[in-house]
Amino acid sequence: MKNDIHDLGLVIDSRIKLILIESWDEPRVLETLTSLAVKRGLGLQTWSITEGLQRSAGVPAPDDAPASQDPEVALRLIKADPQPTLYVACDLHPFLDDNPRLVRLLKDIAMRQSAQAPTLVLVSHACKLPPEVQRFAARFSLALPSEEELLSIVREEASRWSERNRSARVRTDNLTLQQVVKNLRGMSHAEARSLARTIICDDGAITQDDLPELNRTKFQLLDLEGVLSFEHDTARFAEVGGLLNLKRWLAERQTVFLQGQGSDSPKGMLLVGVQGGGKSLAAKAVAGLWGVPLLRLDFGSLYNKFFGETERNLREALRLAEQMAPCVLWMDEIEKGLATGDNDGGVSQRVLGTLLTWMAERKAPVFMVATANVIAHLPPELVRKGRFDELFFVDLPTAEVRDEILRIHLCRRDLAPETFDMGALVALSEGFSGAELEQAVVSALYAAQARQQAVDQVLLAHSLQSTSPLSVVMAEDLAALRAWAQGRTVKAG
Repeated sequence: MKNDIHDLGLVIDSRIKLILIESWDEPRVLETLTSLAVKRGLGLQTWSITEGLQRSAGVPAPDDAPASQDPEVALRLIKADPQPTLYVACDLHPFLDDNPRLVRLLKDIAMRQSAQAPTLVLVSHACKLPPEVQRFAARFSLALPSEEELLSIVREEASRWSERNRSARVRTDNLTLQQVVKNLRGMSHAEARSLARTIICDDGAITQDDLPELNRTKFQLLDLEGVLSFEHDTARFAEVGGLLNLKRWLAERQTVFLQGQGSDSPKGMLLVGVQGGGKSLAAKAVAGLWGVPLLRLDFGSLYNKFFGETERNLREALRLAEQMAPCVLWMDEIEKGLATGDNDGGVSQRVLGTLLTWMAERKAPVFMVATANVIAHLPPELVRKGRFDELFFVDLPTAEVRDEILRIHLCRRDLAPETFDMGALVALSEGFSGAELEQAVVSALYAAQARQQAVDQVLLAHSLQSTSPLSVVMAEDLAALRAWAQGRTVKAG
């Protein structure tokens, strides 16, 4: 809070008479402004539509400032105040719509440059000023709590729970506590306290099981719905067959990423390969392995017909992803959103520029996982070395990996792999992708249900034999993709 008080003081010293503070944590804003007023010996009055003008307890203020719930009366009183009083108006901006008299009063207050003129601070969760006033106002944001402050908040809530429960201790461990603190980053003091209280009061413990619910609640509080979606079901790498190089590469970087410090923190990776090869599942598994939220950027929701809105949507999505940090940001089939071309009025180029700038400058621990099927459609600026930490090529699974994938899908459906001739099934599935192997198992299940029998070797073999894999249907495209990947990428398997 000390830094906020100091920085707000600098704004006031610059004689800016209209200040906007957007925050959901109104009590903390008022606490900060009260401390500033006390420190500087300023009068402080607050206004709301329900209470009108009121003096803040314990702070010197004019005795003749009557309470007024009418916004126009309140603004006239503020304008007429000959003292450098600090006024705080909570949720005033809705009354400015289609009310030129209020807009003019606000402008009159903002244009007074005298050191003895009052200062008006508008406080709300979101505040949009009329264009007539915008250039006279300064926006200010309260600093979010540091990790040390977040840890202190969690410990305070644990102590309060202990006091209410006969001195019982909250059960946790250092690793989980550190993860909770990191996942609380981006929250205000009040939001962090509320989330900490929720996970503790549930069962008197802070465990790994609390992390998914914590991330879901955080996502809802940040109101990320729209361009970004929260993927509730992350995968485990035990559910992903093959990709041994990729798994090893990620395991080596897990600790560094979760620490979230330094310029050498992992930034992201690009997965290129055949459709159904497991790229999307691998993206989900990264979040599951690292125990962080998985956010998906929907390029379909990103694009807007109005000029400049698409880039603004992307900037907002990236900003919100940073608030969710540490997290994994998944951009599936990125070539569809960033494909180069001249038929979109330059929108894709501007989106690409916005994304590249963010990739180069971001500081928050947001690990970007992009997947692509058609590499020829990707702009060369995106795939050059340095944009991503690594480019991985996901090829069709080998015989050994196909055996592993088939076993995973059989076990998931309560079918015992040892009752099948796995060698024969692996031989029949030459050229199949992981998705095609799963679909073959599902098709065999449908056939078994139709015949009112259990899935057996014959049904599963028939399902495989009746499938034409993409490696056959699109053999030329696959050959071209493999040729491009040779020497340019690292094999994921």
